[in-house]
Amino acid sequence: MTVRIIISLMLILSGSIAMAEGGADDIRVSLLTARAGADIYQLEGHTALRIQSPDRGDYVINWGLFDFAAPNFVYRFVKGETDYMAGAAPTDRFLEMYRREGRVVVEQALNLTPFEKLRVIELTDNNLMPANRVYRYNYVLDNCATRPLAVIERAICDTLSLGATSLPAKSVSTFRNAMRHYHVNYPWYQFGIDLALGSGIDRRISSREMSFAPEALEQMMSSAERRDGAKLVEGTSVLVGAEGESPVLPPTPWYLAPMFWCSIVLLVSICVSVGQIRRKSPGVASKIFDTLFYLAMGLAGCVIIFLVVISVHEATSPNWLLLWLNPLCFIPVMAVWVKRMEKLLFSYQILNFASLIVLLILFGCGVQSPNAAFIPLIVADGVRALSCIKTNRNA
Repeated sequence: MTVRIIISLMLILSGSIAMAEGGADDIRVSLLTARAGADIYQLEGHTALRIQSPDRGDYVINWGLFDFAAPNFVYRFVKGETDYMAGAAPTDRFLEMYRREGRVVVEQALNLTPFEKLRVIELTDNNLMPANRVYRYNYVLDNCATRPLAVIERAICDTLSLGATSLPAKSVSTFRNAMRHYHVNYPWYQFGIDLALGSGIDRRISSREMSFAPEALEQMMSSAERRDGAKLVEGTSVLVGAEGESPVLPPTPWYLAPMFWCSIVLLVSICVSVGQIRRKSPGVASKIFDTLFYLAMGLAGCVIIFLVVISVHEATSPNWLLLWLNPLCFIPVMAVWVKRMEKLLFSYQILNFASLIVLLILFGCGVQSPNAAFIPLIVADGVRALSCIKTNRNA
């Protein structure tokens, strides 16, 4: 703590000298936004701060670094121990990385006083210290976009009045809807997000909370105002690429999207159920279908249980999909093949069908927003439950 105080005092002292000499007038601070890339972790873009100083040179600070080589990185990441880092790099090296990826980088020069510029340098220097550079990343509350915004507001000792985004009103209503907007061409990725993340991301959000998405923050900063009404951004330029360019993949063909394949599952469930009801007993086809269908659901349920109970990801709990996807789904996997387990299977399917009704009511009340492709799967589960109940009751 003593060392940190000494460093801060040195920075303030050096800042005072620089201002006295007029050096702070030559410092430029700007917000850089790398537009969306093709990889799933690039779909909302990326934000960084650029500092151009006669004494320090031209460099970029960003809060989006992580260490793949860290011990147990994958497990800790899944568990929610997502430790990201702040780092600095020469601007030309930073821009070259995005140039190779074919992404657009936009610079927004900030209208700051000399003291505020020095304050940005002081805050970022402090953030880059080994003891401070690692932070617990949160996808929507504490990330590479919210951190630079916080630095700017601390530097000007004020809360900015951010502008609006060009996104449709529905897309800025909840975190989940915002994600769906940015992931529209990546439906399987959004399918996974809607499985893993619970009702916490379905709450109504303020317009300011949309700043979690770097591309949205860029739009909001373009008309951001200080308390006195002065515009914060004094100029905008494209440093890499050109407006309209994007390496984002085109829309996924309908026949490769989750809705198509989940509808196929529903169709097959109806076919095997009709055959089962006509025979008044399950056949080999229905048993094979149930084994594969409920095995997949049971495995998905185990993942959700892990995310809800063990993971420290803030947005994974509560997840009402547990009414549908849970380890109890493994019961039909075994029970359809064992005659002595018919009563257990019958009881499970009655409980299962009731749980599906409750889940659909929760969806209808807006407690948790389902992926559209979940509906055919839930209906398929309901169809299998009803056919099992009917044939077991008649037996």
